[in-house]
Amino acid sequence: MALSVSMDCFLPTHQCQLGFVSMDRSFGGNNILKFQNFSKAPQSLSFASSLRDVKSQVAVRKMDRSSSVQTAAVRHLTGSVTKTQGLRFAVVVARFNEIVTRPLLEGALGAFKNYSVKDEDIDVVWVPGSFEIGVVAGRLAKSGKYHAVVCIGAVIRGDTTHYDAVANSAASGVLSAGLNSGVPCIFGVLTCDNMDQALNRAGGKSGNKGAEAALTAIEMASLFEHHLK
Repeated sequence: MALSVSMDCFLPTHQCQLGFVSMDRSFGGNNILKFQNFSKAPQSLSFASSLRDVKSQVAVRKMDRSSSVQTAAVRHLTGSVTKTQGLRFAVVVARFNEIVTRPLLEGALGAFKNYSVKDEDIDVVWVPGSFEIGVVAGRLAKSGKYHAVVCIGAVIRGDTTHYDAVANSAASGVLSAGLNSGVPCIFGVLTCDNMDQALNRAGGKSGNKGAEAALTAIEMASLFEHHLK
């Protein structure tokens, strides 16, 4: 004889999930409890499924974030020394120490020619000395006619502090001209201890700083014209 026992007395809160048990005496008279009509707990499954869904969504968001970081491109802006069409330049040259400044000017004009800047797109303005370069460069830059201004001069140290005053004034004047106008003003003023150093930098063994100033002017003019307008 099989005796059926309701599970309500043992697990009252889960009877809908577990069903009932029965005692079976068919195996040697031993009482064996058997679960019948056992069903899985829907609440537990529902929680596990929800947890998996949340984890999947988080993983997808992480992948989206990482892919957006990998595909974001950093822009690098630089001027070009080959795109010179339409660019106009002014060159301010100090007459003092002309034995140095004239070769510097020739080096600058040669560089402009080598990089396809037309002669009619270059204006050369002479001033008495390096001290006067800044104010003239500022006026030229504010005129709106030029994309860059090259400033050429030579200050050579002497026995007095006059060298320091002129060198500092020339540097600050060229800097102010560029900042106040928004047009690149290139510092091509030599500040040397003696004449030999100056001549070496005006086409001698140290190269020509006038040519270097012209190349800097081309690159800066291109940068402003094509990227920073």
